[in-house]
Amino acid sequence: MDSAGHRKFAERIMGTMEKLGPEDHEMTIEGAMLAATHWLNYALHQFGVTEAGDDVQHTYFLSGNDWQRYGIVAEELLRALDEIEKTRPMHVRGDAAGGDKAAGRARELLARSKELALAAGPLP
Repeated sequence: MDSAGHRKFAERIMGTMEKLGPEDHEMTIEGAMLAATHWLNYALHQFGVTEAGDDVQHTYFLSGNDWQRYGIVAEELLRALDEIEKTRPMHVRGDAAGGDKAAGRARELLARSKELALAAGPLP
């Protein structure tokens, strides 16, 4: 997918998330993860670090070399997505307490991811 496609999907997911309430913490975390993934890929394409179709799916699929290479330009985006992904097993697939708090944090990380991604541009 190209950067425009990533942006479109991220914005669409975020729009849908506006319909979710505090009781919908599983969907909030899942939506935040999906949208943050699109924002990361949008930024990496905007920076010129990756080509369309060369997309990050999950931070835990990245090699150490990819973490280092992408982290040079998008470290905060990677860390935000990674933090959201780490809450999924406990609060989306599991039943750990504090899902509403985790969902709130996922929303914060997603908002920051969008901000960072929209500021991304070609590297000199």
